[in-house]
Amino acid sequence: MDSNTVELERVRNIGIIAHIDAGKTTTTERVLYYTGRTHRLGSVDDGTTVTDWMIQERERGITIVSAVITASWRDHQINLIDTPGHIDFTAEVQRALRVLDGGIVVFDAVHGVEPQSETVWRQADRYRVPRICFVNKMDRLGADFDFAVETIEQRLGARTLLLQLPIGAEAEFEGVIDLLRMQAIRWPDELGASPEIGDIPPQLQARAEQARSQLLERVVETDDSLLELYLEGEEPDADALIGALRRATIANRLFPVLCGASLRNKGIQPLLDAVVDLLPSPLDIGAVSGTDPRSEQPAERPPSEDAPLAALVFKVVSDPYVGHLAYFRVYSGRMRPGDKVYNATRDKNERVGRMVRMYADHREAIEQVSTGDIDAVLGMKSVHTGDTLCDPAHPILLESIQFPEPVINIALEPRTHEEEKQIGEALHHLAEEDPTFKVFTDEETGQTILAGMGELHLQIVVDRLEREHQLKVKTGKPRVSYKETVSQPVAGIEGRHVKQTGGHGQYGHVVLDLAPAAPGSGICIDNQISGGAIPREFIPAVEKGIHEAARSGVLGGYAITDLQVTLRDGSSHEVDSSEQAFRSAGAKALIAAVREAEPILLEPICRLEVVTPEEYTGDVLGQLSARRGEIEGMTPRAGGVEVIRGQVPLREMFGYATQLRSITQGRALFSMEFDHYASLPPELKQEVLARG
Repeated sequence: MDSNTVELERVRNIGIIAHIDAGKTTTTERVLYYTGRTHRLGSVDDGTTVTDWMIQERERGITIVSAVITASWRDHQINLIDTPGHIDFTAEVQRALRVLDGGIVVFDAVHGVEPQSETVWRQADRYRVPRICFVNKMDRLGADFDFAVETIEQRLGARTLLLQLPIGAEAEFEGVIDLLRMQAIRWPDELGASPEIGDIPPQLQARAEQARSQLLERVVETDDSLLELYLEGEEPDADALIGALRRATIANRLFPVLCGASLRNKGIQPLLDAVVDLLPSPLDIGAVSGTDPRSEQPAERPPSEDAPLAALVFKVVSDPYVGHLAYFRVYSGRMRPGDKVYNATRDKNERVGRMVRMYADHREAIEQVSTGDIDAVLGMKSVHTGDTLCDPAHPILLESIQFPEPVINIALEPRTHEEEKQIGEALHHLAEEDPTFKVFTDEETGQTILAGMGELHLQIVVDRLEREHQLKVKTGKPRVSYKETVSQPVAGIEGRHVKQTGGHGQYGHVVLDLAPAAPGSGICIDNQISGGAIPREFIPAVEKGIHEAARSGVLGGYAITDLQVTLRDGSSHEVDSSEQAFRSAGAKALIAAVREAEPILLEPICRLEVVTPEEYTGDVLGQLSARRGEIEGMTPRAGGVEVIRGQVPLREMFGYATQLRSITQGRALFSMEFDHYASLPPELKQEVLARG
């Protein structure tokens, strides 16, 4: 179906998000099959999925890059993004959520809410993305629908609304009860293509009626006119309920819950119906907000093709066949090949090249991209993730995408000197694609350092270097990315850059105060200079010098963070002062101030969850304690399993997977994700600095 012929209210931009192994990709494959986009069922285990198309994804059975697919259901166009679940690839989830209008959050019926489910839920909260919950794997041993829903309410603080109840569980799972229409839906055939609708089993009738009355109460609470009817003893019909439920879902007041077993082809058609009935179109989301880059005043663009163009680039890929490919979401207006557009983020005009609609790694050429569409454009080499493309006559700058900082790094060396330049270029392309992957040179050793979100993240980067670019490399052991900050405030610290020569000299003089700032705040600069002690045109140069100096600290060369810098005073020379001189003065002042302010090292702390059989709980706790772990809570689960939650320093977790396997005979699982930076204990500081 061509999106240009689909009315905007029939477009759904949605993502499938979840913890690793909850069944996102399998669910996506079923969606593609039932919407007619594929004619066979892809399998993660067999490596035959459409959206997991990279060789690394098929080998590992995980999603690494988000894939964009366009499908059709009930005359609605669904633009679907399948996102990774592994925390190392959190950037893919974040950028997808930034451009989506709605989401399906997949939960494992055995485990309920898992650590990464919490992370993606909070990210969706941040962008106010309406969500439907899908409790998957109802056919698995230990599946417990009520437990899964309880964890959604308790751990995520979400007000759920059950739209379905399961008929049976584990090997007995055969279908669902639709509580809106009070009917049973079963999937008797293996492919699940022909659902059968019938009566609710007598043994489940009482439970279904109770759940239905709870559903009614929660929905009518959100709608005054329905509440009035309900209090008068009248029951709203299914259409009126769906209308009210849609409004409550879009407002994030209710989170509808459905269930199924994607691998067994059960529950997907009602899920697609819920996407169409309950998740928003671009019209429901309304105008997108930004700022006018010329006046810096707030600006808006309505979701209309008649409005000026506003589009956000959320992903950039170096495609081996077609070159630079930029994925973007159009919020207003339209775009055609050959159009001139303005990149408001980089203050550059761009010419639109060939445009394509993506179908995972396949593409079809299109002649126009309209409001609400998610597509890709070829050849815009200076476009980066988070850039705004807009009408040159009506510029707007949309909110960009914030990504977490890398927490782990490895040193990398080419096998041969001749490949050094090629490796540099290949790494540059990979860093353009992935904003959480950074490349820099260690000035002391001259080594190339790769920084990323975790060991798996960096393994995939090295693997892609070898497979996609045919470059063999040697790598060192993974190391933690520490940071530096200060523990005391200092005032009146000077930085001077003075060089008097025969001709023009250089003169810059800066005085600043420094204080510790809130964790995670970065470098905050407050300009309190009065009376023109430093001319206004040189202030940006001072700030630039401070930021440049903060990239490598005074203890071990780690980046400096969490500082409140106040520009207090300075002086200038009417002939010899220049931007370069003040940049140097700002950098010198910052380094001098950090040295005075008792610098300390910060280490990354991760949130950890271990799922272990009860008999190994004592051993697991002892092991975590030896690794400086802090236990926050333990929860027993069905089947004699204990869930241990806590926080642990990243530096202590290398080799943990092997050790955990060994003490639990391979029966325990753990997941870990970066949470925050905290002060490194003084007794470990010397060890870290000595190791370099």
